[in-house]
Amino acid sequence: MPAPCGLAAKAAISQPVPAAPPGHGHRGVRTVPKELHRMAAKRCTAMPPGPILLLVLALLPPGPAAPCSPQPNATRFVCTEPTLRSLPAGLPRTTLAISVEFTALSALPPSALLPVPRLQELHLSSNRLASLPAALLRPAPALRVLDLTNNLLSDLPADTFSSSQRLQHLVLRENRLRALRPAWFQHLPRLLWLDLGSNALAELPPGAFRPLRSLRSLDLSRNLLAALGPGALAGLGALERLDLEGNRLLTLPPAAFAPAPALRLLFLQENGLQELPPRIFLPLHHLRVLDLARNRLRALELPPPGPGPALELDLAGNPWHCGCALRALLRSAAPLLSAAADTRCASPAHRRGQEVAALSGAGGCEDNGDGQQPPGP
Repeated sequence: MPAPCGLAAKAAISQPVPAAPPGHGHRGVRTVPKELHRMAAKRCTAMPPGPILLLVLALLPPGPAAPCSPQPNATRFVCTEPTLRSLPAGLPRTTLAISVEFTALSALPPSALLPVPRLQELHLSSNRLASLPAALLRPAPALRVLDLTNNLLSDLPADTFSSSQRLQHLVLRENRLRALRPAWFQHLPRLLWLDLGSNALAELPPGAFRPLRSLRSLDLSRNLLAALGPGALAGLGALERLDLEGNRLLTLPPAAFAPAPALRLLFLQENGLQELPPRIFLPLHHLRVLDLARNRLRALELPPPGPGPALELDLAGNPWHCGCALRALLRSAAPLLSAAADTRCASPAHRRGQEVAALSGAGGCEDNGDGQQPPGP
Protein backbone atom coordinates (compact mmCIF):
# COMPACT_ATOMS: atom_id res chain seq x y z
CA MET A 1 0.00 0.00 0.00
CA PRO A 2 1.41 3.42 -0.83
CA ALA A 3 2.00 5.44 2.33
CA PRO A 4 0.22 8.60 1.16
CA CYS A 5 -3.03 6.65 0.97
CA GLY A 6 -3.30 6.08 4.69
CA LEU A 7 -2.16 9.57 5.57
CA ALA A 8 -4.63 11.20 3.21
CA ALA A 9 -7.49 9.11 4.50
CA LYS A 10 -6.73 9.80 8.15
CA ALA A 11 -6.22 13.52 7.56
CA ALA A 12 -9.40 13.93 5.56
CA ILE A 13 -11.59 11.80 7.82
CA SER A 14 -10.47 13.52 11.02
CA GLN A 15 -11.34 17.00 9.72
CA PRO A 16 -14.26 18.61 11.62
CA VAL A 17 -17.42 19.34 9.66
CA PRO A 18 -18.34 23.07 9.78
CA ALA A 19 -21.66 23.91 11.39
CA ALA A 20 -24.50 24.21 8.91
CA PRO A 21 -26.74 27.29 8.87
CA PRO A 22 -29.98 27.11 10.88
CA GLY A 23 -32.52 24.71 9.47
CA HIS A 24 -30.00 22.36 7.76
CA GLY A 25 -30.34 19.46 10.16
CA HIS A 26 -27.32 19.69 12.51
CA ARG A 27 -25.59 22.14 14.76
CA GLY A 28 -22.00 22.71 15.90
CA VAL A 29 -18.90 20.78 14.81
CA ARG A 30 -19.20 17.12 13.87
CA THR A 31 -16.59 14.53 12.97
CA VAL A 32 -17.05 11.41 10.88
CA PRO A 33 -18.03 8.44 13.10
CA LYS A 34 -15.33 5.93 14.05
CA GLU A 35 -17.03 3.15 12.07
CA LEU A 36 -16.69 5.19 8.89
CA HIS A 37 -13.09 5.96 9.82
CA ARG A 38 -12.28 2.25 10.10
CA MET A 39 -14.19 1.51 6.89
CA ALA A 40 -12.26 4.09 4.94
CA ALA A 41 -8.94 2.95 6.42
CA LYS A 42 -9.66 -0.69 5.59
CA ARG A 43 -10.64 0.10 2.01
CA CYS A 44 -7.55 2.25 1.65
CA THR A 45 -5.41 -0.94 1.51
CA ALA A 46 -7.39 -2.30 -1.41
CA MET A 47 -8.24 0.78 -3.44
CA PRO A 48 -6.13 3.34 -5.25
CA PRO A 49 -6.01 6.90 -3.89
CA GLY A 50 -8.61 8.24 -6.33
CA PRO A 51 -11.63 6.22 -5.07
CA ILE A 52 -10.62 6.86 -1.44
CA LEU A 53 -10.77 10.59 -1.92
CA LEU A 54 -14.16 10.20 -3.61
CA LEU A 55 -15.41 8.22 -0.63
CA VAL A 56 -14.21 10.83 1.84
CA LEU A 57 -15.78 13.62 -0.17
CA ALA A 58 -19.05 11.71 -0.31
CA LEU A 59 -19.06 11.50 3.49
CA LEU A 60 -18.69 15.26 3.90
CA PRO A 61 -21.93 17.32 3.85
CA PRO A 62 -22.30 19.98 1.17
CA GLY A 63 -21.31 23.52 2.04
CA PRO A 64 -24.03 26.05 2.90
CA ALA A 65 -25.79 27.54 -0.12
CA ALA A 66 -26.33 31.24 -0.46
CA PRO A 67 -29.81 32.11 0.88
CA CYS A 68 -32.47 32.90 -1.71
CA SER A 69 -30.37 32.68 -4.86
CA PRO A 70 -32.22 33.88 -7.99
CA GLN A 71 -32.81 31.30 -10.70
CA PRO A 72 -32.10 32.07 -14.35
CA ASN A 73 -35.14 32.89 -16.49
CA ALA A 74 -37.51 32.64 -13.52
CA THR A 75 -40.62 34.82 -13.41
CA ARG A 76 -41.02 34.82 -9.61
CA PHE A 77 -38.54 35.39 -6.82
CA VAL A 78 -39.61 34.42 -3.28
CA CYS A 79 -37.51 34.76 -0.14
CA THR A 80 -38.49 34.57 3.53
CA GLU A 81 -34.98 34.05 4.94
CA PRO A 82 -34.93 35.88 8.32
CA THR A 83 -31.24 36.78 8.00
CA LEU A 84 -31.53 38.41 4.57
CA ARG A 85 -30.38 42.04 4.78
CA SER A 86 -30.26 43.14 1.15
CA LEU A 87 -32.07 42.33 -2.06
CA PRO A 88 -30.05 39.59 -3.81
CA ALA A 89 -28.19 40.52 -6.98
CA GLY A 90 -28.69 38.69 -10.24
CA LEU A 91 -32.46 38.85 -10.59
CA PRO A 92 -33.27 37.89 -14.20
CA ARG A 93 -35.01 40.32 -16.55
CA THR A 94 -37.85 37.80 -16.83
CA THR A 95 -38.92 38.49 -13.21
CA LEU A 96 -42.57 39.52 -12.95
CA ALA A 97 -43.06 39.18 -9.19
CA ILE A 98 -40.79 39.64 -6.17
CA SER A 99 -41.78 38.53 -2.69
CA VAL A 100 -39.22 39.30 0.03
CA GLU A 101 -41.10 39.09 3.33
CA PHE A 102 -40.32 38.40 7.01
CA THR A 103 -36.63 39.23 6.53
CA ALA A 104 -34.12 41.70 8.01
CA LEU A 105 -34.26 43.89 4.90
CA SER A 106 -33.82 47.46 6.14
CA ALA A 107 -32.86 49.47 3.05
CA LEU A 108 -33.14 49.43 -0.73
CA PRO A 109 -30.82 51.26 -3.14
CA PRO A 110 -32.42 53.47 -5.82
CA SER A 111 -31.20 51.01 -8.48
CA ALA A 112 -32.69 47.91 -6.82
CA LEU A 113 -35.29 47.34 -9.56
CA LEU A 114 -33.16 48.26 -12.57
CA PRO A 115 -32.61 44.57 -13.49
CA VAL A 116 -36.38 43.83 -13.53
CA PRO A 117 -38.10 46.33 -15.88
CA ARG A 118 -41.06 43.97 -16.42
CA LEU A 119 -41.89 43.69 -12.70
CA GLN A 120 -45.64 43.62 -11.95
CA GLU A 121 -45.80 42.66 -8.25
CA LEU A 122 -43.54 43.73 -5.37
CA HIS A 123 -44.27 42.26 -1.93
CA LEU A 124 -42.06 43.62 0.85
CA SER A 125 -44.19 43.06 3.95
CA SER A 126 -42.85 42.39 7.45
CA ASN A 127 -39.35 43.74 6.92
CA ARG A 128 -37.48 46.65 8.56
CA LEU A 129 -37.78 49.32 5.89
CA ALA A 130 -37.78 52.80 7.42
CA SER A 131 -37.59 54.71 4.13
CA LEU A 132 -37.77 54.28 0.37
CA PRO A 133 -35.67 55.99 -2.30
CA ALA A 134 -37.67 58.42 -4.42
CA ALA A 135 -36.48 56.71 -7.60
CA LEU A 136 -37.06 53.12 -6.45
CA LEU A 137 -40.13 52.40 -8.62
CA ARG A 138 -39.12 54.31 -11.75
CA PRO A 139 -37.44 51.33 -13.47
CA ALA A 140 -40.67 49.30 -13.07
CA PRO A 141 -43.48 51.22 -14.84
CA ALA A 142 -45.54 48.02 -15.26
CA LEU A 143 -45.93 47.57 -11.48
CA ARG A 144 -49.51 46.70 -10.50
CA VAL A 145 -49.19 45.50 -6.88
CA LEU A 146 -47.07 47.02 -4.09
CA ASP A 147 -47.34 45.62 -0.56
CA LEU A 148 -45.34 47.33 2.20
CA THR A 149 -47.31 46.01 5.17
CA ASN A 150 -45.66 45.99 8.59
CA ASN A 151 -42.51 48.02 8.05
CA LEU A 152 -41.17 51.13 9.79
CA LEU A 153 -42.15 53.78 7.25
CA SER A 154 -42.98 57.17 8.77
CA ASP A 155 -42.99 59.06 5.46
CA LEU A 156 -42.49 58.60 1.73
CA PRO A 157 -40.98 60.95 -0.86
CA ALA A 158 -43.61 63.06 -2.60
CA ASP A 159 -42.86 61.56 -6.03
CA THR A 160 -42.58 57.92 -4.91
CA PHE A 161 -45.39 56.84 -7.27
CA SER A 162 -44.85 59.36 -10.06
CA SER A 163 -44.03 56.60 -12.58
CA SER A 164 -46.56 54.03 -11.29
CA GLN A 165 -49.58 54.89 -13.45
CA ARG A 166 -50.49 51.19 -13.74
CA LEU A 167 -50.54 50.54 -10.00
CA GLN A 168 -53.80 48.89 -8.89
CA HIS A 169 -53.14 47.68 -5.33
CA LEU A 170 -51.19 49.72 -2.78
CA VAL A 171 -50.86 48.44 0.80
CA LEU A 172 -49.17 50.64 3.41
CA ARG A 173 -50.87 49.33 6.55
CA GLU A 174 -49.04 48.72 9.84
CA ASN A 175 -46.40 51.37 9.34
CA ARG A 176 -45.78 54.67 11.13
CA LEU A 177 -47.25 57.17 8.68
CA ARG A 178 -48.32 60.35 10.48
CA ALA A 179 -49.54 62.39 7.51
CA LEU A 180 -50.72 61.90 3.95
CA ARG A 181 -49.04 63.68 1.07
CA PRO A 182 -51.60 64.44 -1.67
CA ALA A 183 -48.74 64.18 -4.18
CA TRP A 184 -48.56 60.44 -3.56
CA PHE A 185 -51.85 59.94 -5.40
CA GLN A 186 -51.44 62.38 -8.28
CA HIS A 187 -50.36 59.71 -10.78
CA LEU A 188 -52.47 56.70 -9.75
CA PRO A 189 -55.59 56.84 -11.97
CA ARG A 190 -55.92 53.04 -12.06
CA LEU A 191 -55.60 52.37 -8.34
CA LEU A 192 -58.38 50.05 -7.13
CA TRP A 193 -57.29 49.19 -3.59
CA LEU A 194 -55.63 51.49 -1.05
CA ASP A 195 -54.90 50.23 2.46
CA LEU A 196 -53.63 52.79 4.97
CA GLY A 197 -54.87 50.99 8.07
CA SER A 198 -52.99 50.81 11.38
CA ASN A 199 -50.86 53.91 10.96
CA ALA A 200 -50.84 57.18 12.93
CA LEU A 201 -52.85 59.41 10.58
CA ALA A 202 -54.58 62.23 12.44
CA GLU A 203 -56.27 63.99 9.51
CA LEU A 204 -57.10 63.66 5.83
CA PRO A 205 -56.13 66.61 3.63
CA PRO A 206 -59.16 67.88 1.64
CA GLY A 207 -59.13 66.46 -1.86
CA ALA A 208 -56.13 64.20 -1.20
CA PHE A 209 -57.89 61.24 -2.87
CA ARG A 210 -59.42 63.22 -5.73
CA PRO A 211 -57.14 61.73 -8.45
CA LEU A 212 -58.16 58.18 -7.44
CA ARG A 213 -61.19 58.05 -9.70
CA SER A 214 -61.00 54.24 -10.07
CA LEU A 215 -60.62 53.43 -6.37
CA ARG A 216 -62.98 50.70 -5.11
CA SER A 217 -61.67 50.07 -1.57
CA LEU A 218 -60.19 52.50 0.98
CA ASP A 219 -59.03 51.25 4.39
CA LEU A 220 -58.32 53.92 7.01
CA SER A 221 -58.99 51.73 10.04
CA ARG A 222 -56.96 51.89 13.26
CA ASN A 223 -55.60 55.41 12.80
CA LEU A 224 -55.98 58.56 14.92
CA LEU A 225 -58.67 60.35 12.89
CA ALA A 226 -60.77 62.59 15.13
CA ALA A 227 -62.75 64.19 12.30
CA LEU A 228 -63.66 63.60 8.69
CA GLY A 229 -63.45 67.03 7.15
CA PRO A 230 -65.51 68.28 4.20
CA GLY A 231 -63.93 67.10 0.99
CA ALA A 232 -62.04 64.24 2.62
CA LEU A 233 -63.66 61.76 0.20
CA ALA A 234 -63.88 64.09 -2.79
CA GLY A 235 -63.35 62.35 -6.12
CA LEU A 236 -64.16 58.85 -4.88
CA GLY A 237 -67.24 58.32 -7.03
CA ALA A 238 -66.38 54.66 -7.68
CA LEU A 239 -65.65 53.78 -4.04
CA GLU A 240 -67.54 50.69 -2.83
CA ARG A 241 -65.84 49.89 0.48
CA LEU A 242 -64.78 52.35 3.19
CA ASP A 243 -63.30 51.21 6.50
CA LEU A 244 -63.01 53.80 9.31
CA GLU A 245 -63.06 51.31 12.18
CA GLY A 246 -61.12 52.05 15.34
CA ASN A 247 -60.48 55.77 14.97
CA ARG A 248 -61.48 58.67 17.24
CA LEU A 249 -64.44 60.05 15.31
CA LEU A 250 -66.94 61.91 17.51
CA THR A 251 -69.17 63.20 14.73
CA LEU A 252 -69.40 63.31 10.94
CA PRO A 253 -70.19 66.22 8.58
CA PRO A 254 -73.70 66.06 7.07
CA ALA A 255 -72.35 65.52 3.53
CA ALA A 256 -69.49 63.21 4.53
CA PHE A 257 -70.49 60.40 2.15
CA ALA A 258 -72.05 62.43 -0.65
CA PRO A 259 -68.88 62.14 -2.83
CA ALA A 260 -69.09 58.33 -2.63
CA PRO A 261 -72.62 57.35 -3.74
CA ALA A 262 -71.49 53.88 -4.86
CA LEU A 263 -70.61 52.76 -1.32
CA ARG A 264 -71.78 49.22 -0.55
CA LEU A 265 -69.83 48.50 2.65
CA LEU A 266 -69.28 51.12 5.37
CA PHE A 267 -67.48 50.32 8.62
CA LEU A 268 -67.71 52.90 11.43
CA GLN A 269 -67.44 50.63 14.47
CA GLU A 270 -65.28 51.37 17.51
CA ASN A 271 -65.25 55.15 17.29
CA GLY A 272 -66.74 57.69 19.68
CA LEU A 273 -69.76 58.68 17.57
CA GLN A 274 -72.47 60.21 19.72
CA GLU A 275 -74.82 61.49 17.05
CA LEU A 276 -75.30 61.11 13.31
CA PRO A 277 -76.45 64.10 11.21
CA PRO A 278 -79.96 63.71 9.78
CA ARG A 279 -80.03 62.04 6.37
CA ILE A 280 -76.26 61.47 6.37
CA PHE A 281 -76.75 58.13 4.60
CA LEU A 282 -79.37 59.42 2.14
CA PRO A 283 -76.99 59.40 -0.90
CA LEU A 284 -76.05 55.75 -0.29
CA HIS A 285 -78.69 53.90 -2.29
CA HIS A 286 -76.42 50.87 -2.80
CA LEU A 287 -75.35 50.37 0.82
CA ARG A 288 -75.55 46.73 1.88
CA VAL A 289 -73.41 46.61 5.06
CA LEU A 290 -73.35 49.28 7.78
CA ASP A 291 -71.39 48.68 10.99
CA LEU A 292 -72.06 51.15 13.81
CA ALA A 293 -71.11 48.85 16.69
CA ARG A 294 -69.39 50.05 19.84
CA ASN A 295 -69.97 53.77 19.56
CA ARG A 296 -72.05 56.05 21.83
CA LEU A 297 -75.10 56.41 19.63
CA ARG A 298 -78.59 56.81 21.09
CA ALA A 299 -80.50 57.57 17.88
CA LEU A 300 -80.21 55.88 14.50
CA GLU A 301 -79.96 57.10 10.93
CA LEU A 302 -80.32 54.66 8.02
CA PRO A 303 -80.12 54.90 4.24
CA PRO A 304 -83.37 54.63 2.29
CA PRO A 305 -84.44 51.05 1.48
CA GLY A 306 -83.22 50.03 -1.93
CA PRO A 307 -83.62 47.10 -4.29
CA GLY A 308 -81.78 43.94 -3.53
CA PRO A 309 -80.95 42.25 -0.22
CA ALA A 310 -81.81 43.81 3.13
CA LEU A 311 -79.22 46.04 4.77
CA GLU A 312 -76.88 44.15 7.12
CA LEU A 313 -76.67 46.31 10.22
CA ASP A 314 -74.55 45.99 13.37
CA LEU A 315 -75.77 48.19 16.25
CA ALA A 316 -74.16 46.35 19.16
CA GLY A 317 -72.53 48.18 22.05
CA ASN A 318 -74.44 51.49 21.80
CA PRO A 319 -76.74 53.04 24.45
CA TRP A 320 -79.84 53.07 22.23
CA HIS A 321 -82.89 55.09 23.16
CA CYS A 322 -85.71 52.74 22.17
CA GLY A 323 -88.48 55.29 21.66
CA CYS A 324 -91.01 55.60 18.89
CA ALA A 325 -88.56 57.01 16.33
CA LEU A 326 -86.17 54.06 16.53
CA ARG A 327 -89.01 51.53 16.39
CA ALA A 328 -90.58 53.20 13.35
CA LEU A 329 -87.23 53.34 11.55
CA LEU A 330 -86.51 49.66 12.15
CA ARG A 331 -89.96 48.69 10.89
CA SER A 332 -89.64 50.73 7.70
CA ALA A 333 -86.06 49.77 6.84
CA ALA A 334 -86.36 46.15 8.04
CA PRO A 335 -82.58 45.68 8.30
CA LEU A 336 -80.87 42.40 9.07
CA LEU A 337 -79.32 42.92 12.52
CA SER A 338 -76.06 40.99 12.56
CA ALA A 339 -75.59 41.13 16.35
CA ALA A 340 -79.19 41.22 17.51
CA ALA A 341 -78.57 39.42 20.81
CA ASP A 342 -75.99 42.02 21.90
CA THR A 343 -78.00 45.05 20.80
CA ARG A 344 -80.08 46.27 23.75
CA CYS A 345 -81.94 49.35 24.81
CA ALA A 346 -80.44 51.71 27.38
CA SER A 347 -83.53 53.89 27.69
CA PRO A 348 -86.35 54.60 28.44
CA ALA A 349 -86.35 52.87 31.78
CA HIS A 350 -89.12 50.44 30.97
CA ARG A 351 -87.23 49.28 27.85
CA ARG A 352 -83.77 49.04 29.40
CA GLY A 353 -82.15 45.70 28.67
CA GLN A 354 -84.61 44.68 25.95
CA GLU A 355 -83.25 43.56 22.60
CA VAL A 356 -83.61 46.23 19.94
CA ALA A 357 -84.50 43.60 17.34
CA ALA A 358 -87.68 42.77 19.25
CA LEU A 359 -88.94 46.33 18.91
CA SER A 360 -89.21 46.23 15.14
CA GLY A 361 -92.00 43.69 15.34
CA ALA A 362 -93.82 45.35 18.21
CA GLY A 363 -97.20 46.98 17.82
CA GLY A 364 -98.06 50.66 17.65
CA CYS A 365 -96.17 53.29 19.53
CA GLU A 366 -97.73 56.21 21.36
CA ASP A 367 -95.44 59.19 21.79
CA ASN A 368 -95.78 60.88 25.17
CA GLY A 369 -93.90 63.97 24.06
CA ASP A 370 -90.34 62.86 24.55
CA GLY A 371 -90.22 60.09 21.99
CA GLN A 372 -90.84 57.36 24.54
CA GLN A 373 -93.61 54.88 24.73
CA PRO A 374 -95.53 54.93 28.00
CA PRO A 375 -94.98 51.91 30.21
CA GLY A 376 -97.27 49.03 29.61
CA PRO A 377 -99.78 47.83 32.14
